[in-house]
Amino acid sequence: MSSASLLGLRPRDLATSRPYVERVERESPWHDKLAIALWHAAALPLARSVGLDRWRARSLVSRVETLANEVAALEDEQLRAAALALRPALRRQGFTRENVARVFALAREASGRAIGRRHYSTQLLAGWWLLEGSLVEMATGEGKTIAATLPAICASLAGLPVHVITVNDYLAERDAEAMAPLYRFFGLTVGAVAQGMPKGQRRAAYACDITYASNKELAFDYLRDRAALGERASPHHLAIDSLRGGACHPDAPVLRGLVFGIVDEADSVFIDEARTPLILSRETEASALERPLRVALRMAAELVPGKHFAVERDLRRVRLSDDGRGAIHGSDEGPGDEAAAFASARERIETVQQALAALHLFVRDEHYVVVDGKVQIVDESTGRAMPDRAWEHGLHQMVEAKEGLPLSGRRETLARITYQRLFRRYLRLAGMSGTVLEVASEIGRTYGLRVVRVPLHRPSRRTELGARCTSDAPGKWTVVVDRVHQLAATERRPVLIGTRTVRASEDLSALLAARGIEHVVLNARQDQDEAVVVSRAGEPGRVTVATNMAGRGTDIVLGGGAAERGGLHVILTEFHESRRIDRQLFGRCARQGDPGSTEVIVALDDDLFVTNLPRLARWAARRGHAGPLVLWLLRRLAQALAERRHRDARAITLKQDWQFARALAFAGRGE
Repeated sequence: MSSASLLGLRPRDLATSRPYVERVERESPWHDKLAIALWHAAALPLARSVGLDRWRARSLVSRVETLANEVAALEDEQLRAAALALRPALRRQGFTRENVARVFALAREASGRAIGRRHYSTQLLAGWWLLEGSLVEMATGEGKTIAATLPAICASLAGLPVHVITVNDYLAERDAEAMAPLYRFFGLTVGAVAQGMPKGQRRAAYACDITYASNKELAFDYLRDRAALGERASPHHLAIDSLRGGACHPDAPVLRGLVFGIVDEADSVFIDEARTPLILSRETEASALERPLRVALRMAAELVPGKHFAVERDLRRVRLSDDGRGAIHGSDEGPGDEAAAFASARERIETVQQALAALHLFVRDEHYVVVDGKVQIVDESTGRAMPDRAWEHGLHQMVEAKEGLPLSGRRETLARITYQRLFRRYLRLAGMSGTVLEVASEIGRTYGLRVVRVPLHRPSRRTELGARCTSDAPGKWTVVVDRVHQLAATERRPVLIGTRTVRASEDLSALLAARGIEHVVLNARQDQDEAVVVSRAGEPGRVTVATNMAGRGTDIVLGGGAAERGGLHVILTEFHESRRIDRQLFGRCARQGDPGSTEVIVALDDDLFVTNLPRLARWAARRGHAGPLVLWLLRRLAQALAERRHRDARAITLKQDWQFARALAFAGRGE
């Protein structure tokens, strides 16, 4: 049975002109889109609410439990032989309940022997749903990493190449190394792809049965394959090339197909990072950019806010007024340097508008940091610096000019794709996340994935202490420092404080230091030891200040005596634009039945309120505070507006990608 038929696909579902196996892309007609939207927005939530999605999965778990004693009696070699003996049945019959139950039972027993960890029943549930091609929501700390081994082993035994996709290189390498003994127990090969790895090593890693890679590395390897092959990106051309050197040929593909993908932290990949297309580019000469950028910054600095331009922070743009355009056009009569710096009046307008954006929209230590003389973009959803990313259309160079740094070369696009289009090309796609129900409808419409929720292995012991709102930031930080002193210094509880920006984390750090409170800061400047810092955040009396979800994917284990003192206490100091990210921060405490507590301390001049609800925020500030009901209303409205704006941005990005695809035509067709 072929990969496609094993996964229930028909020949017409496969892309025939691609260098390797992947699903064909088609734009659905409007009535199909409407039906899909209704299915994911109404029918599936109803099914989740009544538990229809759990019945079949629980019957599989019961069968695995029935087989437990039988497989426990087997020696290692017998266990391995039993798994290999299932290969013909998997290839011939597919993923039937009996075949899957036997593989899961063998994998759970082998896991206890190889890595000292046995799958919980909830992880068996998750494994089955992943194998079916669903997106599972598992609470933070419930063991997504080990749950993914079950479908990975089952699919690999059936002969399917498996990609386990994570959000960064550290997690890809860590998880591959940690799970490798289990895979090797069954004779399966495992590889990991990381930034800077030579092409030959990448090809070898993708040739393994199971490959771990970050979403960015996978996407750019895909783009590099397509750009390198160009017009030869078809099975016929590759067959001819193979006669001249096969896999050793310099332009031979690195990947061997998009068959079964399991995406960890799927909400981050599918939603938060989906607003920006992935662009494969090459640098052009930077010297020609120097003069116009410097002149544009000088001109932009002379323009008056409110008169010449308006800053629309919610839309992330600067809009010139007629007076502003007139002032810029008037530079024709100004100094010769300004008049001759641009090739045309239109270029002058666009470059000055870019300069205004760099000056007024992109803030150092919030949207980017400067490291070793280079501008590094800060990921707004994770707080991590992204040294391999650059803004488009000369914005990156404009920010460099603003900071007085040497200019990097402008990027020339070779190929581009969005995560939405890339991941829909897998024959079977699955995902895991701690927080995804809020965007289940959009994920269903975009990726065709249903969302299912895995129950907790142990009941939650998290205590929510409510929310406090001050009129301004100084008042907020005073309350935060007082609470940290009480909890960490007096009660000796571990405290994790979440901030939205690098600047906020450093301002808070200065206030904590002034009070003599020992602490560690984790942000885009100090992300090298991220996993170590986060793993120690559960020690008694330890205070950790972290931007957004730094350290995501790393367990916080309570140190000696911390559980008896109430466990980890999490303080959210500013609501994020998405409720999911707030939930992610709260999910850092009270994992696997541990005690823990959460608290919200925010201010009315926080960016979320000022950007999305400026009038309501000012009204509440005049009253001096916001009570629980007012704060709840402000948060709901502001986050709803922000989430709708981002959802619209993702839809526009996808639409533009379809348009660019036809124009770029890499891989021999409009794509």
